[in-house]
Amino acid sequence: MDENTWLVDRFEEHRTRLRAVAYRMLGSLSEAEDAVQESWVRLSRSDASVIENLGGWLTTVVARVCLNMLRARQTRHEEPMNVFVPDPVVSHEDDSTPEDEALLADSVGLALLVVLETLTPAERLAFVLHDMFGVPFDEIAPMVDRSPTAARQLASRARRRVQGAAPVPDGDLARQREVVDAFFAASRDGDFDALVAVLHPDVVLRSDGGVMRRDASVVRRGAENVAGNALTFARLSPFVHPALVNGAAGAVVIPRGRPFSVMGFTVRDGRIVEIDVIADPERLAELDLAGFDD
Repeated sequence: MDENTWLVDRFEEHRTRLRAVAYRMLGSLSEAEDAVQESWVRLSRSDASVIENLGGWLTTVVARVCLNMLRARQTRHEEPMNVFVPDPVVSHEDDSTPEDEALLADSVGLALLVVLETLTPAERLAFVLHDMFGVPFDEIAPMVDRSPTAARQLASRARRRVQGAAPVPDGDLARQREVVDAFFAASRDGDFDALVAVLHPDVVLRSDGGVMRRDASVVRRGAENVAGNALTFARLSPFVHPALVNGAAGAVVIPRGRPFSVMGFTVRDGRIVEIDVIADPERLAELDLAGFDD
């Protein structure tokens, strides 16, 4: 085996973890792939023989790349979106992957990613690396040009915000599916009371329609408000297909072969507490939704 092949094989051993770090840091599938690829470029240009802990080295590199990408977002002069829902990881329910299981186990649903978007880049890095991947603060500190104590404080601030705004979902996937199915059944039947019953009184619906469908960008709060909105889309019920969205029970809506939305649900104590919807045609076109409209 030549040196380059050996290095490629070693990198591939760490790719899944690196992609997980990048996705949690960025909330974008395409940008996460770019960050992982950049880490490979930097590795290929380095002397790998002097790297004692390749996994740790790569994690540091991809984290720094993601930090720079997050900071670049803040400096762009772009029109802010009223509603933004990060990229979902979508898969078939009968085809659960280790990535799906990790997302569910770590409660990395769209609701959490939405909250992570509100953190500063340094806070997000400290929280993701320490709380999700167990990286010590003395390793995080140089990445954000802070002391280990200051890095710990960054993670602590982020943790308080996450705990106050991102509900932890039920871990039972089968129970999640029962609740989500009940939601769609009530919508299909036009049963307002049944819809309200399956929703938490303070449920939040967040829909991101992107630039092309600004009318679909909305935040609704409260069970009756969300239930009323669900009834207006009852006509789409025949086109709802069960899916795993970030490892949790969700749905893909594809009328006549054209993706309309991806819906992620956060179910807690048997009721829906958050619904996060991607209805942006451009972003839907980038997702692999093959087979959902069969």
